[in-house]
Amino acid sequence: MLVSKHYRICRLILYLFENLVFLQKELTLFAAIAFLIGGIDELVIDMIWISRKIWRRLIIFTKYDRITVATLRPAGKPGTLAVFIGAWDESSVIKPMLRHLLTAFGNARFHVFVGCYPNDPATMSAIRTLTSNQITIVINKSDGPTTKADNLNHLWRAMLDHELKCIMQFKAIVLHDAEDVVHPAEPRIFDRMIEQFAFVQLPVHPLPDPESRWVSGHYCDEFAEAHAKALVVREAIGAAVPAAGVGCAFSREIIATIAQERGGAPFDADTLTEDYELGLRVNELGGRGVLVRIREKANGPYVAIRAHFPATLATAVRQKTRWIIGIALAGWDRLGWDRSWFENWMRLRDRRAPLSAVVMLTGYVAFLMFLLLAIWASIAGLEIPQFDMLIDRLLIVNGVLLLWRVIFRATFVTREYCWREGLRSIPRIFIGNAIAIMAARRAVLQYWKVKSAGDLKWDKTDHYFPDTGATK
Repeated sequence: MLVSKHYRICRLILYLFENLVFLQKELTLFAAIAFLIGGIDELVIDMIWISRKIWRRLIIFTKYDRITVATLRPAGKPGTLAVFIGAWDESSVIKPMLRHLLTAFGNARFHVFVGCYPNDPATMSAIRTLTSNQITIVINKSDGPTTKADNLNHLWRAMLDHELKCIMQFKAIVLHDAEDVVHPAEPRIFDRMIEQFAFVQLPVHPLPDPESRWVSGHYCDEFAEAHAKALVVREAIGAAVPAAGVGCAFSREIIATIAQERGGAPFDADTLTEDYELGLRVNELGGRGVLVRIREKANGPYVAIRAHFPATLATAVRQKTRWIIGIALAGWDRLGWDRSWFENWMRLRDRRAPLSAVVMLTGYVAFLMFLLLAIWASIAGLEIPQFDMLIDRLLIVNGVLLLWRVIFRATFVTREYCWREGLRSIPRIFIGNAIAIMAARRAVLQYWKVKSAGDLKWDKTDHYFPDTGATK
């Protein structure tokens, strides 16, 4: 009787082990196929970027010198820039940010419109301590927070009133956030480039945070690759260049056109990512958007907008939740698809975050199961699970693609920052994946609530403005 009971327990354990092995192989196969598709997609982007790089170096730059800020021709018809800054609960950063902006822009022709809320007196008080006739405080009709787009619509109407009052017209609308460290060459670049393009985006460089090398640092990795490669490829293939919401300028004409078709409000108040959608809308209207990567001087640093990004896991997840909701979930509902294959390819890449999170989680679970099953098999004297030939080959190919991806990212981060940050970018891939998984889960749950309740609000994170003496 005891032997029979022992035999049944052993059979049950073996049955459980075999079924877990089967499940682990199925999860591995699913993740491996998905990783292969994603890896090939990234490889194609890399090949386009490399081809463009070689073509420009061998054809373009052998005939023409690279343009720098020092050699950039002045605008044909110099104009005045309207700088829009939406501010909700920004009393800790808005004053130093505006003070730095006024100093950096110097004698350029510009006027700043800052959107505030009646229930945020601290932010308004901080702005009023700056005595400048180049700043206009615009108070929202509703208590905050509304959406950022609603805030920007109030700034648009205030800008129109300012034009009537001063009998003038702005040349372009520049978007910034309350924590941005602007670049002194920004007005000159926008004034010149907006004569050729409907929308101009400067690169965004997150500032490394010594107190948050791993969480805040992963933004350095993502933006270094996105604003030096991904956006460059989008422009090269004729797809829309999405706006980052900071360090970007739109021609007044294109914004006026959008405002006219939307009943006077160019920024859609029903979205959390009005900047991303605006860039796509410009393209749909036939306007051309461009990412301008221009050095201050030959072999000098690029002109870029710098800012601190979330430094804690919770705040990073919150921010990426908003991005996923606005771009991947609401963007799919609101914007749909385009007639262009290239544009649809880019929109599909933009909207893959929730599915990518599922794939990454599946891959991690499959890997953990493999380790635990191998340990179990070693202890129990069972045969260690082996993959079949298909999975083995998929894993080898994916390993090569992953190695390429790691090297490529580390190279971009090293170019934009330093070799130390380039090395840190390798383990930060796993930090970024963990944040993406948590943010995707939170985004799906929040979007479901928003769809049900229709209560869309500005879910911003706390900001920090650096010592500008160290961030020139």
